[in-house]
Amino acid sequence: MPYVNVKVAGKLTKEQKEKIVEGITKLLEEVANKPPQSTYVVIDEVDRENWGKGGKLLSDL
Repeated sequence: MPYVNVKVAGKLTKEQKEKIVEGITKLLEEVANKPPQSTYVVIDEVDRENWGKGGKLLSDL
């Protein structure tokens, strides 16, 4: 059973999340022969104030 955790900075729309889940599930089916019903995709939306890059918060970049 594949488990994929996607972390993104900021908020996504429901439509964006649906496309991400559909795309990842389809990719695992095509490449790794994993049945869609066994694939779990979790999307974590991280506030830009809680994510840093290069010593700075993304909210400050």
